[in-house]
Amino acid sequence: MKTMLQTLLACSGFILLSCASSPLPENTNTATMNTHASSDHSDSLDTAIFGAGCFWCVEAIFQQLKGVSEVASGYSGGKRENPTYEQVCSGATGHAEVIRVLYHPGIIGYDELLEVFWGVHDPTTLNRQGADVGTQYRSVIFYTTEEQRQLAESYKKKLNESGAFADPVVTEISPFSSFYKAENYHQNYYNENGSQPYCSLVIRPKLDKFKKVFGEKIKK
Repeated sequence: MKTMLQTLLACSGFILLSCASSPLPENTNTATMNTHASSDHSDSLDTAIFGAGCFWCVEAIFQQLKGVSEVASGYSGGKRENPTYEQVCSGATGHAEVIRVLYHPGIIGYDELLEVFWGVHDPTTLNRQGADVGTQYRSVIFYTTEEQRQLAESYKKKLNESGAFADPVVTEISPFSSFYKAENYHQNYYNENGSQPYCSLVIRPKLDKFKKVFGEKIKK
């Protein structure tokens, strides 16, 4: 746990800016996705669902990790089926912007994913990440197994007891119910739009710092 806390403290300078200012193209259809790997993936893959503000930034970071097979941006935790980006942004659906991570537990463990999750955003601000304000930007973990719940609850408790953050960690830890994949233009956003100002000014600096802190976990 000491190593994790040191890592989180080193990450405290991550840039927290808004994703909402970038113009967006017209919506495409969303699709419901469950938490199981598709037939294209090995049975050894496990699933993690995290919300840590704008999913463009979080997706770009988790794509870099060894043992991560696939990252998809989407919506979880709300009441409406197949929500659109605009509906989620209104706050009326109750969904959070999240990423679905398919990973090989023999290469990277869920505890290591939690370490990265808590290290790359501010989990002490309720329903807010920087200039992004609303329940859709809440810090949240949707657990898919009892083991995931226990690990997440234990880590959160230790973080609060240790004083790793100046303020209490308010990350929501809730059971997973459904994942709705976001519109196509949200997927692989940084890799396909790296020349856009938002990517170069906001996401790239966060990625650079992430690589310095978590260098041993990065894909070569």
